[in-house]
This record gives sequence, C-alpha cells and structure tokens, in this order.
Amino acid sequence: MPEQWVAFLVVAVVLTVVPGPDTALGLRNSLRGGSTAMWWTGLGVCSGIFVHAGASVLGLSALLAASSQAYAVVKLAGAGYLCWLGASTLWKSWRRSDSGPVPGEFEPAAGRVRRWAAFREGFVSDLLNPKIALLFLTVLPQFISPEEPRVPTLAVLTLVFVGVALVWWRVTSWLAGALRNALARDRVRTAVERATGAVMVALGLRVAFENGR
Repeated sequence: MPEQWVAFLVVAVVLTVVPGPDTALGLRNSLRGGSTAMWWTGLGVCSGIFVHAGASVLGLSALLAASSQAYAVVKLAGAGYLCWLGASTLWKSWRRSDSGPVPGEFEPAAGRVRRWAAFREGFVSDLLNPKIALLFLTVLPQFISPEEPRVPTLAVLTLVFVGVALVWWRVTSWLAGALRNALARDRVRTAVERATGAVMVALGLRVAFENGR
C-alpha cells in the first residue's frame, strides 16, 4: 500500500463529491431512467478513469498535456458532447410538454435511457475530459514517494480513486431512486430536467471557452 494513500483518499473524496459535468449527466439520466441509469452512468465514468490511468502509464497523457492543439481538440470535443447532451435534454423536455405527458408517468418508454446507453454516455463524457488526464499527471504523482515503484503505486491510487467514485455513484443513485416518486410529478421533473439540461450546456460552454488548463 502506498505510504500516502490516506492523504490521497481525502483528496479523492473531495474531487469526487464536487459537482461537475459527470454529476450533471448522472442526474439527467436518473430523470430518464431512474437509479439504474444513474448507476450505469457512474460505471461508465469509472471505466473512463481506468482508460486515463492506462494512458498515463503509457505516456499518452503527457503528450496530450504537451500539445496545445491536441488538448484543444479533446477539450472542444468534450464541450460539444456536453452541449449536445444538454440541448437534447431540453428539447425532449419541451417536446414532452407540448405533447401532453400522462399524469404520474415517471418515464415515457420512448425517452428512457437504457443501461448501455447510460454507460456509454458516462464513459465518453469522462474520456473526453482532458482534465482527468491532467489529474494523473499533476495530482497523483504528488502522492508517490521517490522510493516507491511508479506503475504499481499509480495502479493502487487509481483503484482508491475509482473505489471512492463507485461508492459515491452508488449512494447518489440510491438517493435518486428514493426521490423517484417526487420526481414523478410532471412539474417537478420538467423543472429539474430543464435545469439539468441548462447546466450541462453551460458547463460545455465554460469548458469550450475557458483559458488555460
């Protein structure tokens, strides 16, 4: 076990619970598919973290950080993906309102998010987030002592980070399930869905236009 794994655990908890694009995506999918969709979104996000960890070991993350053009391409792709998901959420919400939803119906079959669709969206969202790659380049190395082997220690820290993320996604998905009845009310669900869609578009635009890394 790495010498500084406890300190890293604290940092991992803070980084995980702070709301961001992945959280907005999970909430959006929970509105369309309940706690199961949110949980599978989280599994996709965690799978993306493993890919970034592997890229860090192979040195691909360093190439991304060193190339401003490569970083910009990944950043804009991730921003566009967030904006597209947010805009589609807003569009489907407005269409459902115009067509007159069935009172008390939580999730229309036509708009329901399937498990693998939620997983794919979470995976792509995390994969196109260049800041996760930078996390493995700037944050994790600070918790690897000079005498410790880099790759095995990085692997353990990655497992700690993913473990924290899995626990967080499991808890939040259960909370989403507990709130299912409240969200089944059309007014509440529409308001939360539109707010989530707007937040995702705003996050996408912020990622696209922010300066620096």
